[in-house]
Amino acid sequence: MKHLVFAHRGASEQYAEHTRAAFLHALAEGADGVECDVHLTEDLELVCIHDTTLDRTSSGTGDVGDHTLRQLRELDFASWKGANIPPGYGGVADQLLTLEDLLDLLRTDGRQLELAIELKHPSPFGLKLEERLIAFLMREGYDPETSRLANLHITFMSFNPDSVRHLLERVPADVVCQLVADVQPDDVRETLGPLTAAAVMNLLRRALHEGERIIASGAVGIAGPSIAYVRAHPDRVARWLESGLRLRVWTVDADDDIDLLRDLGAQEITTNRPAYVLGRLKGESSTGRV
Repeated sequence: MKHLVFAHRGASEQYAEHTRAAFLHALAEGADGVECDVHLTEDLELVCIHDTTLDRTSSGTGDVGDHTLRQLRELDFASWKGANIPPGYGGVADQLLTLEDLLDLLRTDGRQLELAIELKHPSPFGLKLEERLIAFLMREGYDPETSRLANLHITFMSFNPDSVRHLLERVPADVVCQLVADVQPDDVRETLGPLTAAAVMNLLRRALHEGERIIASGAVGIAGPSIAYVRAHPDRVARWLESGLRLRVWTVDADDDIDLLRDLGAQEITTNRPAYVLGRLKGESSTGRV
């Protein structure tokens, strides 16, 4: 079967995630599509950044939503990775992408491509994030019935069940993906401390259970579990596939995980290293194994 390979925030093993270089390299490597995360800036522009804050992936600090696009353009989003950027991928000052910038890159490529957009929550703007995204895509020529825009087939993702339900009112169910991942208490405690972490874990668990219910009900067309979730809940994931759902698994970089998903029949694989995954999938022998 054909497995669609999505570049996770671009080819982010090699170049800083969500940068021009990462996305251009993913296209050069032949990825079937790319995955991106979107936030709103203070002036309500859609930008491709994963974290709520700037500290990990830029020379700035503070919340994305407290900065205008102009302020973000002045930051360095690439140097933290330590990768040399080829001239054809732009300079350091060119690496931050708005969603409009990313669309331009993908349309210029010319191939039929998949674009998976994750809406990041919690957002200080609430569901205005979804409204701004759909309005922007419509202005660009998006067709809600086919979920196509020029050479792009667009799907929408979120961990937040409220976001998913909101999207289901505006786009076809078969292009909406409910993301799920088991809550890791140690990670939450390390980030927030024991008291705040307990409250956050309860919220995350409720969101996870609601997300699982949305998937099981068939309200969405795509289930988006992490690879760890797939390994922890194989029977549940198998039932999703048997019910006709597409399975989009993230983030898949290791040989054993690629082989597991190929054997399971997962239709879509999200990875930091698209060329490697494509190569391993093409290396199947007659028995279905490398």
